[in-house]
Amino acid sequence: MKRIKTKYPGVFYREANRIGGKGTERVYYVVFKKDGLVIEEKAGRQFADDMTPARAVRIRSERIEGKRMSRKEIKAKKEALKAAEEGKWTIDRLWNRYKRNRSDNKGLATDSGRYEKYIKAQFGNKEPKDIILLDIERLSRRLSKELSPQTVKHVLNLLTWIINYGVKNGFCEGLTFKIKKPAVNNLKTEDLTHRQLENLLKAIEEDANIQIKNLMKIALVSGMRRGELFKLKWDDIDVDRGFITILDPKGGKDQKIPLNESARDILLNHPETGSNYVFPGQNGKQRVTASVGVNRIKKRAGLPADFRPFHGLRHVFASTLASSGKVDMYTLQKLLTHKSPIMTQRYAHLRDDALKRASELAGRLIQRASKDKKNVLSISDHKE
Repeated sequence: MKRIKTKYPGVFYREANRIGGKGTERVYYVVFKKDGLVIEEKAGRQFADDMTPARAVRIRSERIEGKRMSRKEIKAKKEALKAAEEGKWTIDRLWNRYKRNRSDNKGLATDSGRYEKYIKAQFGNKEPKDIILLDIERLSRRLSKELSPQTVKHVLNLLTWIINYGVKNGFCEGLTFKIKKPAVNNLKTEDLTHRQLENLLKAIEEDANIQIKNLMKIALVSGMRRGELFKLKWDDIDVDRGFITILDPKGGKDQKIPLNESARDILLNHPETGSNYVFPGQNGKQRVTASVGVNRIKKRAGLPADFRPFHGLRHVFASTLASSGKVDMYTLQKLLTHKSPIMTQRYAHLRDDALKRASELAGRLIQRASKDKKNVLSISDHKE
């Protein structure tokens, strides 16, 4: 292609087809001597690079003075940086490797949501060694403004697991500090007064939505969790043998709980919609929420805004059994499908109260029997 000189020394151009359009454009070049060699380099295209003769001559001067790398050197540097970046074990890269080695279950789905929503933006492109304590403190403060301490702890735990996975497998260096998690009171229960419970049960019974009504009734008489009820299928219910199979419960392995008479009556009279799910969501698929109906019932019952109905009904189920004094803690743990007895211990005081009441009753009965015996003796003595 023919060289065409410009008014600037060492700057010329050639005509070439325009990139991505019709017609032609000028492609500018610079020529200069360096270390005894004549060097010719492309400066840029007229339209694609917005190159002009004036810009080209400045590039030429910077190349001669060693203030600017050649286009080839710039390209090589970019490729080297890209290769270095690809070789880094960032949090994002560690997460993608980590999740491939975890079971594809509800826990992974929940953690994936937490990672995308709370971790990725701030830490995704960082290597663990570049994370400082202030970064974690900022994350913790930000999350604490919108999430419960338990959820904040879950997010920080996930970040810890990802980093520990990288360190364990020799992919990266670890943190120079320990991530501090917020203190969480896992023993929180949803206590209701007798009147509040009466109002809630009345509001449930009066609700027009049979799905929501029966959903909450089953929660009360079975003690099942919200998520377990959402996933409950007709095939999970064995009416003949009297059991409900809970698949992938919070505690881990599949569990079976008794189908009591109350739950059986509710389910036998519950409408089937053609869906596999007992309480289906939209288009017969698994339900993901019941908040509209549940909040309607909660409002009608006049309950506090922070009361969680499903958790509350489960608590009523557990506390009723515990306070009866007729159910031991091991049996209660199995009914609630608690993985650890520690979670069940929150109800131990109710059983203790029931035992105390039974003991007091025994004392009074014995005392009464003793008095009655004295009375009988005194009457007999008088007669003699």
